[in-house]
Parts: sequence; C-alpha cells; structure tokens
Amino acid sequence: MSLRAAKRLLRSIPSSRSLQTHATSNAQNTINPAEIAHFSRLSSQWWDEQGEFGFLHKMNPVRVQFIRQKLLETLYDDQPANDMHDIEPMGVLKGLDVLDVGCGGGLLSESLARLGAHTTGIDASESNITIASLHASADPKLAPPSRALTYLHAPAETLLASPKRYDVVCSMEVLEHVDNPTSFLSTCAELVKPGGHLFLSTISRTPLAYALTILMAEDILRKVSSGTHTYSKFIKPSELVQFFREYRSPLPSSSSHSLPHSPSHPSSIPPSPQQTYSRPWISTPSSSPPARTQAETRGLIYNPLQARWHLAPRNAWGSTECNYLFWVRKPKEEDV
Repeated sequence: MSLRAAKRLLRSIPSSRSLQTHATSNAQNTINPAEIAHFSRLSSQWWDEQGEFGFLHKMNPVRVQFIRQKLLETLYDDQPANDMHDIEPMGVLKGLDVLDVGCGGGLLSESLARLGAHTTGIDASESNITIASLHASADPKLAPPSRALTYLHAPAETLLASPKRYDVVCSMEVLEHVDNPTSFLSTCAELVKPGGHLFLSTISRTPLAYALTILMAEDILRKVSSGTHTYSKFIKPSELVQFFREYRSPLPSSSSHSLPHSPSHPSSIPPSPQQTYSRPWISTPSSSPPARTQAETRGLIYNPLQARWHLAPRNAWGSTECNYLFWVRKPKEEDV
C-alpha cells in the first residue's frame, strides 16, 4: 500500500469507535470466519520464536509480568495489614482458576500453568488447539493426567451456559480480531468471578499504530502476514474505559440467562423487577481517571535495538498509542 493510499484510509476511519451496541450471547456475532481461517493457516508456526509469532514470544514475559503485578497489588489491597506476611509474591497465581480466551498456540496458557494456575485455554480455531495440546504434551507437568492445563476448541460464548466462573480471564491480542467487541467484552466479563480480574491486550486505533503494525510490520518488513490486522477494528484505551464505566453485571440472585446491563445498552427484553446489578465496573466519574483498584491501562513499548518489549511506566505520555495492556476488576457481590 502506498503512503498516499494509507493516508486516505486513515482519514476514512472515524476517530472514535462506539462499543455501545446490543450485547447478545450469539457466538456468530463475535467470531469472524475469515480471521479464524487466517490464524488456522498459521497455526503450525506458533512455537517458532523466529517466525510469524516472534513478536508475541517476546511480548509474553511482559504480559505475565503485568498479570502477576496486578494480582499482587490487589492481594495487598485486600489483605489486612497484620496478615500481609502470609502473601507469597512468587505464588500469586497458585491455585487460581484462569481462562485464556483466544489462546492460540498456548504461549500465555503454558506460562500461567507453570506458575501454578489451573489454566483453561480456549480458541475458535481447531488447528490452534491441536498445536497447543501437542506442545503441552511434551511437558510432563502439563500433559494429562495433570490438571494444570486444559485446552478446549470452543468460542467463549459457549462457556456461559456452565456455572463455572474464573478468578482471572485473559484475552491477549484477540479483541482487534472479533466482529462485535461489545458482545465479546460482555462474554469475557461474565466469565469472571465476582472480585475477579479481566486482562486484555490489544492495539489502539491511532496513526502511529497503523504505521507500526500494518504499514511497517505487514507491508514493508513482512514480519507479520499481510491482512493480519484491520485498522478499523483497533480500539482505543479510552473506549475500553468508557465501556466499563457503563457496564454492570447481573448479580447471582438474578436469572442466570439475564443479559448484562448498561444504561446505554438497554436489553431488547425488559429486565424483571427483581433484576439487580452490580455497580459499574469503573465507578469513578468520567472527569477522573479510573481508580487504581478498579482499572489500569499500561503501554507496551517495543525496543528494536534490544529486540524486547517493555512495560511502560504508569501514565507515561504517549505510551498507549500503539500496543497496550488493560486490566479491570469485577465488583464483588456486595458492591451493588
């Protein structure tokens, strides 16, 4: 693509993207068959550190660092001062139920399982699940009959019918590939236990992100297959924050099949008079940044000289203009 054509494309994309569409539990509203076919064709390359997914191999330790850091922070926030000596920083994931949505070949799933989490990786691509299972089978600590790591060929929406919920739900480099981000976010959110954590990693919709992830990585350097990213699907951090400022989860006393509620996302079916919801996941006023105990956005910066990703400092100027991590905590049951 020429530079002139790229400029025309950027001008044609709206500067803001609304996540205010009606959420449904229909899996077809989020899964794009072309995206699944694209990554299925590339599935054999998942564990080639010099290949198609080389950037993700380098990014994975930073993603794990951020997850552990936020879990540890919330442990300290929740723990009475006189019990803080019981916290083991290295074991913060031990025994937690973790769901990795869009796990691909299992890069993150394996890392979390080795840190002690009971990890379930799911993916809509059967080829990805086959590769992930095959790679895990080479490690006796992860292979059956071990229950440390389980893989399922399934979209996230199909898990909603089960009562099982997770301490941590992760979806890394997936949001920019789904067709209905509102429905996808709602599904991920409702798979989190009350008081649990949702971690996302995605790409902001900015000219810089286009230049780096599409123009450079795909068209010029050919480090990533052409067509991997669609600029119009990128989501800005501010749009995620706004979504969770409005998003409320139905409380357990409500019907298990009730749709999540937000003032700007009215359900097509009127809620029952008994329907109760949590407070918004982010309850601070829109004029203020999210409270550190409710949500956080951190930039992911790639240093080509070191061939390494770095977690940007909090509130570093411009750090979320391309790749970024997002964490938000589900309100506890008592937070009505």
